[in-house]
Amino acid sequence: MNSNNQRVKSEDLGDGIRVLTLDNPPVNALGYAMCAELLPAVEAAAADPAVSTVIFTGANGMFSGGADVNDFSTPPDGKKTIRDVIEAVERSDKTFVAAIDGNALGGGFELALACDYRVATSKSRVGLPEIKLGLLPGAGGTQRLPRLIGANDALQMMLKGDMVKAPDAQKKGILDAVVDADAVEAAKGFAAKPKRRLSQIKAELGVANLGLFATPFVVAQAHMMVPTEENGGYAAHKLIDAVQAAIELPFERGWARELRLFMELVQSKPSAALRHVFFAERELSKVPGLPKTEPLEIKKAAVIGAGTMGTGIAIVFAEAGIPVTVIETKDEAVEKSREMVFGMFKYQVDKGRLTQEDAWKRANSISYETDYAELGDVDIVVEAVFESMPVKQDVFAKLDAATKPSCILASNTSTLDIDEIASATKRPEQVLGLHFFAPANIMKLLEIVRGKATSAQTLTTGIVLGKKLRKVAVVSGNAFGFIGNRMLFAYEAEAVQMAEEGVSPSRIDDVIKNKFGFAMGPFAVADLSGLDVYNFISQSEHGAPLGRIPIIAKLVEQGRLGQKSGKGFFKYDKAVGKGRQPIPDPEVEQLIAQLAKDAGIAQHPDLTDDEIIARCTRALADSGAELVRTGIALRPGDVDIVWIYGYGFPPHHGGPMWYAENEAALRQAQGDKNPGFTKTETKELTHA
Repeated sequence: MNSNNQRVKSEDLGDGIRVLTLDNPPVNALGYAMCAELLPAVEAAAADPAVSTVIFTGANGMFSGGADVNDFSTPPDGKKTIRDVIEAVERSDKTFVAAIDGNALGGGFELALACDYRVATSKSRVGLPEIKLGLLPGAGGTQRLPRLIGANDALQMMLKGDMVKAPDAQKKGILDAVVDADAVEAAKGFAAKPKRRLSQIKAELGVANLGLFATPFVVAQAHMMVPTEENGGYAAHKLIDAVQAAIELPFERGWARELRLFMELVQSKPSAALRHVFFAERELSKVPGLPKTEPLEIKKAAVIGAGTMGTGIAIVFAEAGIPVTVIETKDEAVEKSREMVFGMFKYQVDKGRLTQEDAWKRANSISYETDYAELGDVDIVVEAVFESMPVKQDVFAKLDAATKPSCILASNTSTLDIDEIASATKRPEQVLGLHFFAPANIMKLLEIVRGKATSAQTLTTGIVLGKKLRKVAVVSGNAFGFIGNRMLFAYEAEAVQMAEEGVSPSRIDDVIKNKFGFAMGPFAVADLSGLDVYNFISQSEHGAPLGRIPIIAKLVEQGRLGQKSGKGFFKYDKAVGKGRQPIPDPEVEQLIAQLAKDAGIAQHPDLTDDEIIARCTRALADSGAELVRTGIALRPGDVDIVWIYGYGFPPHHGGPMWYAENEAALRQAQGDKNPGFTKTETKELTHA
């Protein structure tokens, strides 16, 4: 906040121009308190006969990041909102100009849309990301943007919720000017121009040659293109309804309908879940008890192993502008890795995400060597070799001897003991786990695993590096499977037990995927990962059988390893979905039925869809709660983030912990004496 504790600074520049500067760090959020100051400032400018033009801008290189998300949990109850500010702009006979520097998002962009003209610096971005919180733009965005660029283009922009770079926004007609210099100075050039309120313009569909029934057709198509309301599309359907109102209704009625739809979403369970995810993600870097320390600067990295995972990790470093050396002794592996690297960067160029020059530079920042002696100047090494403790310890012993004393040594292990790996070095305080998820250059999750000797500086460096690599980084304690895979085994075990009880794997997968909203069902996930991998882990020191009968072991004996062998729990035909589409296999169902009969397992093939969902999600929540209780996971929200970003848990259900807590609250309200986790118990877990 500025030195006068004012969130809005008013300054007259002469020639009838008044500048209103938003100053509410860090993102100039337009919360209740901010709007309570901005509204009278707008009204004062509107009432001042000496003022002819009002310019909105933001302090500290930021226009506005939009509403304060905390406010969505509190009804306005007479408090002033950005809608009140925009209504004051609408009533005024002055000319309003938005001078955008930095981001203008959500309510901030809606304020800019309420202006007559919009000017931005070339590095600025605009957008309406509300859909990512299960909401729609609630301050006129669904009504004004369609009037500015056409309803079809506006709808696509709002459904994606992505930010648009200023030059691209100008091409779309969103911005009137883009400058490299001072946005306010450029905005002054629009002071003499007449009013041009978007509310006075008729919204056009923006789709040609569809005739009389264009609007109903496009609206119907839009509803068909988004997920169902029950499966994550609740906000998308409301957003389509709001844009339809912009086309069919006068502005005032569309403005009112937008508010009604917005309030329905604010009070909805999917939005509450997505807002939980929003806040949980922002808590990730807060590690209780971690001393404040300066992170090491990572100027150069190395990766051990040029397999699919190692190459993906190298790409991640290259994309972040960090040169990386890959150690690999097999020429064939190096050649395949180079092909993957250049193929990926070519794809980025083809998609318009990178220039040829940038792609070439990044691809060539990855070099290949065979000798550990080439690693003397790197700041961090990530090992990505075979998942075997002796192999990894051998690698770490070599790294300990070859790298400089300050170098951090990280393992990409998904299950193994970080402390045991660190014992092969003389610097256990500089060892940690960096568990990337495959494919590493696509998946956003990164588990940062700290061992008992991992220093505060090493952990802090890992957290800062995670942000630089554009990953969602979650700190985990050192335990078998860490957070994600530890829970995965419990989840898969529950699915296998239901199969033992007579529920077919295809039905379980169908319910979990198509009714609950997972990206894949548990049996398809097992086939993708490899049943031989599951079998190996279940027989390891910390593993346990996934079920009461040896189903997976029997399948592996038969050569059914999953997708890679063309058959696992399901069959896979290269002619169907490129060999990735699971096809139910009666042979597997018969095998499970026979093993279950021999073991005397009671059959319950008539489990309802809700019971299948409840058992799978409860297995996840039970396992997650144990991880929080034992300190492996810092908070229930961390567990939720791991499963949303790493395992495809549907975000509109908030993650396994949030979902379990809210389902328990519902059952408790219905009189269930054993509802599951309550909000009180979840808070106890958080503060344990």
